[in-house]
Amino acid sequence: MADFPRSLLEFQQRFADEAGCAAYLAQTRWPDGFVCPECGHGKAWQLDTKAWTYECAQCRRQTSVTAGTVMHGSKLSLTVWFWGAYLMATHSNGMSARQLWRQLGLGSYKSAWLLCAKLRRAMVAPDRSPLSGLIEVDETAVTYRTRNDPLDGGQGRSHDGKMLVAGAVEIVGNRPGRVRLASIKDYAADSLHAFIQANIAEGATAKTDGWSSYPGAPGVTHEPHVVGNIAAHIVLPWIHRIFANAKTWSLGVYHGLRRKHLQAYLDEFVFRFNRRRSPHAAFRTLLSIGTAIKPATYNMLIAPEAKG
Repeated sequence: MADFPRSLLEFQQRFADEAGCAAYLAQTRWPDGFVCPECGHGKAWQLDTKAWTYECAQCRRQTSVTAGTVMHGSKLSLTVWFWGAYLMATHSNGMSARQLWRQLGLGSYKSAWLLCAKLRRAMVAPDRSPLSGLIEVDETAVTYRTRNDPLDGGQGRSHDGKMLVAGAVEIVGNRPGRVRLASIKDYAADSLHAFIQANIAEGATAKTDGWSSYPGAPGVTHEPHVVGNIAAHIVLPWIHRIFANAKTWSLGVYHGLRRKHLQAYLDEFVFRFNRRRSPHAAFRTLLSIGTAIKPATYNMLIAPEAKG
Protein backbone atom coordinates (compact mmCIF):
# COMPACT_ATOMS: atom_id res chain seq x y z
CA MET A 1 0.00 0.00 0.00
CA ALA A 2 2.98 2.33 0.58
CA ASP A 3 3.47 3.04 -3.12
CA PHE A 4 -0.13 4.12 -3.73
CA PRO A 5 -0.71 7.86 -4.10
CA ARG A 6 -3.25 8.74 -1.41
CA SER A 7 -3.96 12.38 -2.20
CA LEU A 8 -4.05 14.73 -5.17
CA LEU A 9 -0.84 16.39 -3.99
CA GLU A 10 0.97 13.07 -3.63
CA PHE A 11 -0.32 11.96 -7.01
CA GLN A 12 0.88 15.15 -8.66
CA GLN A 13 4.33 14.75 -7.11
CA ARG A 14 4.59 11.05 -7.99
CA PHE A 15 3.43 11.40 -11.61
CA ALA A 16 4.53 14.90 -12.44
CA ASP A 17 5.80 14.06 -15.92
CA GLU A 18 5.83 11.43 -18.66
CA ALA A 19 8.97 9.80 -17.28
CA GLY A 20 7.36 9.07 -13.92
CA CYS A 21 4.27 7.61 -15.58
CA ALA A 22 6.30 5.49 -18.02
CA ALA A 23 8.47 4.06 -15.24
CA TYR A 24 5.38 3.10 -13.24
CA LEU A 25 3.77 1.48 -16.29
CA ALA A 26 6.93 -0.53 -17.03
CA GLN A 27 7.05 -1.77 -13.44
CA THR A 28 3.34 -2.65 -13.54
CA ARG A 29 3.59 -4.44 -16.87
CA TRP A 30 6.89 -6.24 -16.21
CA PRO A 31 7.26 -6.55 -12.41
CA ASP A 32 10.07 -9.12 -12.78
CA GLY A 33 11.79 -7.31 -15.64
CA PHE A 34 11.06 -6.85 -19.34
CA VAL A 35 9.62 -9.80 -21.25
CA CYS A 36 9.40 -9.57 -25.02
CA PRO A 37 5.79 -10.12 -26.19
CA GLU A 38 7.12 -11.69 -29.41
CA CYS A 39 9.72 -14.24 -28.27
CA GLY A 40 9.55 -14.15 -24.48
CA HIS A 41 13.19 -13.11 -24.10
CA GLY A 42 14.01 -11.22 -20.93
CA LYS A 43 16.72 -8.84 -22.06
CA ALA A 44 16.22 -5.53 -23.87
CA TRP A 45 17.66 -2.07 -24.33
CA GLN A 46 15.69 1.11 -23.81
CA LEU A 47 15.91 3.21 -26.96
CA ASP A 48 16.98 6.83 -26.92
CA THR A 49 15.31 7.54 -30.25
CA LYS A 50 11.78 6.43 -29.26
CA ALA A 51 10.07 7.45 -26.07
CA TRP A 52 9.56 4.68 -23.49
CA THR A 53 10.37 1.94 -26.00
CA TYR A 54 12.45 -1.21 -25.53
CA GLU A 55 14.21 -3.33 -28.17
CA CYS A 56 14.45 -7.05 -27.51
CA ALA A 57 18.05 -8.26 -27.47
CA GLN A 58 17.09 -11.48 -29.23
CA CYS A 59 14.39 -10.83 -31.87
CA ARG A 60 14.90 -7.03 -32.10
CA ARG A 61 11.20 -6.33 -31.74
CA GLN A 62 10.53 -2.84 -30.39
CA THR A 63 7.87 -2.54 -27.70
CA SER A 64 6.70 0.62 -25.97
CA VAL A 65 5.27 0.59 -22.46
CA THR A 66 1.80 1.21 -23.91
CA ALA A 67 1.93 -1.19 -26.87
CA GLY A 68 -0.81 -3.83 -26.72
CA THR A 69 -2.42 -2.25 -23.65
CA VAL A 70 -5.58 -0.21 -23.15
CA MET A 71 -3.46 2.86 -24.03
CA HIS A 72 -2.25 1.41 -27.33
CA GLY A 73 -2.08 3.99 -30.12
CA SER A 74 -3.47 6.81 -27.99
CA LYS A 75 -2.44 10.37 -28.80
CA LEU A 76 -3.10 11.47 -25.23
CA SER A 77 -0.13 11.95 -22.95
CA LEU A 78 0.60 9.43 -20.20
CA THR A 79 -0.05 12.11 -17.59
CA VAL A 80 -3.59 12.56 -18.95
CA TRP A 81 -4.16 8.80 -18.87
CA PHE A 82 -2.93 8.62 -15.29
CA TRP A 83 -5.07 11.54 -14.14
CA GLY A 84 -8.10 10.04 -15.88
CA ALA A 85 -7.51 6.66 -14.23
CA TYR A 86 -6.94 8.24 -10.83
CA LEU A 87 -10.10 10.35 -10.93
CA MET A 88 -12.33 7.55 -12.24
CA ALA A 89 -10.96 5.00 -9.78
CA THR A 90 -10.77 7.06 -6.59
CA HIS A 91 -13.59 9.59 -6.84
CA SER A 92 -16.50 8.14 -4.87
CA ASN A 93 -18.92 8.59 -7.76
CA GLY A 94 -16.48 8.44 -10.64
CA MET A 95 -16.27 11.04 -13.38
CA SER A 96 -18.39 11.53 -16.47
CA ALA A 97 -16.68 12.21 -19.77
CA ARG A 98 -17.94 15.78 -19.66
CA GLN A 99 -16.39 16.30 -16.24
CA LEU A 100 -13.06 14.82 -17.35
CA TRP A 101 -13.13 16.95 -20.48
CA ARG A 102 -13.23 20.05 -18.31
CA GLN A 103 -10.96 18.86 -15.50
CA LEU A 104 -8.17 17.66 -17.81
CA GLY A 105 -8.54 20.40 -20.41
CA LEU A 106 -8.87 17.95 -23.30
CA GLY A 107 -9.31 19.22 -26.84
CA SER A 108 -12.72 17.66 -27.42
CA TYR A 109 -15.53 15.80 -25.71
CA LYS A 110 -14.84 12.85 -28.02
CA SER A 111 -11.33 12.49 -26.59
CA ALA A 112 -12.73 12.50 -23.06
CA TRP A 113 -15.45 9.96 -23.94
CA LEU A 114 -12.90 7.65 -25.56
CA LEU A 115 -10.63 7.88 -22.52
CA CYS A 116 -13.52 6.97 -20.20
CA ALA A 117 -14.71 4.14 -22.45
CA LYS A 118 -11.25 2.56 -22.60
CA LEU A 119 -10.78 2.84 -18.84
CA ARG A 120 -14.16 1.16 -18.26
CA ARG A 121 -12.92 -1.83 -20.28
CA ALA A 122 -10.06 -2.07 -17.79
CA MET A 123 -12.48 -2.28 -14.86
CA VAL A 124 -13.21 -5.96 -15.43
CA ALA A 125 -10.36 -8.34 -14.63
CA PRO A 126 -10.41 -11.24 -17.12
CA ASP A 127 -9.60 -13.74 -14.36
CA ARG A 128 -11.81 -12.40 -11.58
CA SER A 129 -13.18 -15.10 -9.29
CA PRO A 130 -16.93 -15.74 -9.00
CA LEU A 131 -18.94 -14.84 -5.91
CA SER A 132 -19.11 -17.53 -3.23
CA GLY A 133 -20.84 -18.40 0.02
CA LEU A 134 -24.28 -16.89 0.68
CA ILE A 135 -25.37 -14.66 -2.22
CA GLU A 136 -28.41 -12.40 -2.48
CA VAL A 137 -29.69 -12.49 -6.07
CA ASP A 138 -32.39 -10.32 -7.56
CA GLU A 139 -33.29 -8.34 -10.63
CA THR A 140 -34.36 -4.78 -11.27
CA ALA A 141 -35.19 -2.35 -14.04
CA VAL A 142 -33.38 0.89 -14.82
CA THR A 143 -35.07 3.72 -16.66
CA TYR A 144 -33.09 5.02 -19.59
CA ARG A 145 -32.61 8.30 -21.38
CA THR A 146 -33.94 8.67 -24.90
CA ARG A 147 -32.29 10.70 -27.64
CA ASN A 148 -34.33 13.73 -26.58
CA ASP A 149 -33.29 13.22 -22.94
CA PRO A 150 -36.48 12.39 -20.98
CA LEU A 151 -36.47 9.27 -18.81
CA ASP A 152 -38.72 6.43 -19.93
CA GLY A 153 -40.06 3.54 -17.91
CA GLY A 154 -43.12 1.48 -16.98
CA GLN A 155 -44.12 -0.01 -13.63
CA GLY A 156 -43.40 -3.29 -11.81
CA ARG A 157 -41.84 -6.09 -13.83
CA SER A 158 -43.02 -4.54 -17.07
CA HIS A 159 -40.22 -4.29 -19.66
CA ASP A 160 -41.66 -1.21 -21.33
CA GLY A 161 -39.13 1.60 -21.53
CA LYS A 162 -36.68 -0.12 -19.20
CA MET A 163 -33.27 -1.74 -19.17
CA LEU A 164 -33.27 -4.96 -17.17
CA VAL A 165 -30.45 -5.76 -14.76
CA ALA A 166 -29.60 -8.83 -12.69
CA GLY A 167 -27.57 -8.39 -9.52
CA ALA A 168 -25.81 -10.53 -6.94
CA VAL A 169 -23.94 -9.65 -3.74
CA GLU A 170 -21.93 -11.80 -1.35
CA ILE A 171 -23.02 -11.64 2.28
CA VAL A 172 -19.99 -11.63 4.56
CA GLY A 173 -21.15 -11.71 8.17
CA ASN A 174 -23.91 -9.13 8.17
CA ARG A 175 -22.34 -6.91 5.52
CA PRO A 176 -22.14 -6.89 1.72
CA GLY A 177 -19.00 -8.21 0.06
CA ARG A 178 -18.35 -8.24 -3.67
CA VAL A 179 -21.04 -7.41 -6.21
CA ARG A 180 -21.89 -8.37 -9.79
CA LEU A 181 -24.36 -6.56 -12.06
CA ALA A 182 -25.29 -7.57 -15.60
CA SER A 183 -27.64 -6.43 -18.31
CA ILE A 184 -30.22 -9.11 -19.16
CA LYS A 185 -32.85 -9.34 -21.90
CA ASP A 186 -35.70 -10.58 -19.70
CA TYR A 187 -36.53 -12.17 -16.34
CA ALA A 188 -36.91 -15.67 -17.79
CA ALA A 189 -35.06 -18.70 -16.41
CA ASP A 190 -32.58 -18.81 -19.31
CA SER A 191 -31.41 -15.25 -18.63
CA LEU A 192 -31.24 -15.52 -14.84
CA HIS A 193 -29.64 -18.97 -14.86
CA ALA A 194 -26.98 -17.72 -17.28
CA PHE A 195 -26.26 -14.79 -14.97
CA ILE A 196 -25.92 -17.09 -11.96
CA GLN A 197 -23.67 -19.53 -13.84
CA ALA A 198 -21.39 -16.73 -15.05
CA ASN A 199 -21.05 -14.93 -11.72
CA ILE A 200 -21.59 -17.33 -8.84
CA ALA A 201 -19.31 -20.23 -7.84
CA GLU A 202 -20.57 -23.78 -7.72
CA GLY A 203 -21.70 -24.74 -4.26
CA ALA A 204 -22.81 -21.24 -3.30
CA THR A 205 -26.26 -20.53 -1.87
CA ALA A 206 -28.43 -18.18 -3.92
CA LYS A 207 -30.96 -16.37 -1.74
CA THR A 208 -33.83 -14.99 -3.85
CA ASP A 209 -37.31 -13.52 -3.47
CA GLY A 210 -38.93 -16.70 -4.78
CA TRP A 211 -39.38 -15.50 -8.37
CA SER A 212 -40.36 -18.53 -10.46
CA SER A 213 -37.39 -18.29 -12.85
CA TYR A 214 -34.73 -19.02 -10.21
CA PRO A 215 -35.36 -22.69 -9.30
CA GLY A 216 -33.14 -25.10 -11.17
CA ALA A 217 -30.19 -22.73 -11.57
CA PRO A 218 -27.12 -24.94 -12.14
CA GLY A 219 -24.43 -25.40 -9.53
CA VAL A 220 -26.04 -23.50 -6.66
CA THR A 221 -28.32 -24.19 -3.72
CA HIS A 222 -31.48 -22.15 -4.17
CA GLU A 223 -32.84 -20.54 -1.02
CA PRO A 224 -36.16 -18.86 -1.94
CA HIS A 225 -37.78 -16.36 0.42
CA VAL A 226 -41.20 -15.67 -1.03
CA VAL A 227 -41.94 -11.99 -0.55
CA GLY A 228 -45.73 -11.98 -0.51
CA ASN A 229 -46.90 -8.94 1.44
CA ILE A 230 -43.41 -8.31 2.84
CA ALA A 231 -41.38 -5.53 1.24
CA ALA A 232 -38.68 -7.06 -0.97
CA HIS A 233 -35.92 -5.01 0.65
CA ILE A 234 -36.67 -6.71 3.98
CA VAL A 235 -35.95 -10.15 2.51
CA LEU A 236 -32.99 -9.08 0.35
CA PRO A 237 -31.71 -5.90 2.00
CA TRP A 238 -28.22 -5.64 0.52
CA ILE A 239 -28.91 -6.23 -3.16
CA HIS A 240 -31.79 -3.75 -2.95
CA ARG A 241 -29.52 -1.17 -1.35
CA ILE A 242 -26.98 -1.73 -4.13
CA PHE A 243 -29.67 -1.34 -6.79
CA ALA A 244 -30.79 1.91 -5.14
CA ASN A 245 -27.20 3.21 -4.97
CA ALA A 246 -26.56 2.32 -8.61
CA LYS A 247 -29.72 4.12 -9.75
CA THR A 248 -28.91 7.20 -7.68
CA TRP A 249 -25.35 7.20 -9.07
CA SER A 250 -26.55 6.88 -12.66
CA LEU A 251 -28.90 9.83 -12.27
CA GLY A 252 -26.44 11.97 -10.34
CA VAL A 253 -23.34 11.48 -12.50
CA TYR A 254 -24.81 10.71 -15.91
CA HIS A 255 -28.38 12.08 -15.55
CA GLY A 256 -29.63 8.66 -16.60
CA LEU A 257 -27.98 5.89 -18.59
CA ARG A 258 -28.47 5.13 -22.25
CA ARG A 259 -29.26 1.64 -23.42
CA LYS A 260 -26.35 1.35 -25.86
CA HIS A 261 -23.56 0.96 -23.30
CA LEU A 262 -25.41 -0.17 -20.18
CA GLN A 263 -23.03 -3.02 -19.31
CA ALA A 264 -19.97 -0.77 -19.42
CA TYR A 265 -21.55 1.59 -16.89
CA LEU A 266 -22.60 -1.32 -14.66
CA ASP A 267 -19.00 -2.56 -14.76
CA GLU A 268 -17.80 0.88 -13.66
CA PHE A 269 -20.18 0.92 -10.69
CA VAL A 270 -19.16 -2.63 -9.67
CA PHE A 271 -15.44 -1.82 -9.94
CA ARG A 272 -15.62 1.04 -7.46
CA PHE A 273 -18.10 -0.67 -5.14
CA ASN A 274 -15.91 -3.73 -4.81
CA ARG A 275 -12.97 -1.48 -3.93
CA ARG A 276 -14.86 0.96 -1.72
CA ARG A 277 -12.64 0.21 1.28
CA SER A 278 -9.40 0.79 -0.66
CA PRO A 279 -10.17 3.43 -3.33
CA HIS A 280 -6.54 4.40 -3.85
CA ALA A 281 -5.54 0.79 -4.40
CA ALA A 282 -8.19 0.83 -7.16
CA PHE A 283 -5.95 3.15 -9.17
CA ARG A 284 -3.18 0.55 -9.29
CA THR A 285 -5.68 -2.20 -10.06
CA LEU A 286 -7.12 -0.21 -12.96
CA LEU A 287 -3.69 0.37 -14.52
CA SER A 288 -2.70 -3.26 -13.91
CA ILE A 289 -5.77 -4.59 -15.74
CA GLY A 290 -5.26 -1.97 -18.43
CA THR A 291 -1.78 -3.31 -19.23
CA ALA A 292 -3.09 -6.89 -19.43
CA ILE A 293 -6.15 -6.55 -21.70
CA LYS A 294 -6.11 -6.16 -25.45
CA PRO A 295 -6.64 -2.68 -26.91
CA ALA A 296 -9.93 -1.61 -28.46
CA THR A 297 -10.49 0.78 -31.34
CA TYR A 298 -12.96 3.65 -31.35
CA ASN A 299 -15.24 1.71 -33.73
CA MET A 300 -15.23 -1.24 -31.35
CA LEU A 301 -16.15 0.97 -28.42
CA ILE A 302 -19.03 2.77 -30.11
CA ALA A 303 -20.60 -0.46 -31.32
CA PRO A 304 -23.78 -1.17 -29.33
CA GLU A 305 -23.59 -3.94 -26.78
CA ALA A 306 -25.51 -7.10 -27.47
CA LYS A 307 -29.03 -6.62 -26.22
CA GLY A 308 -29.41 -8.30 -22.91
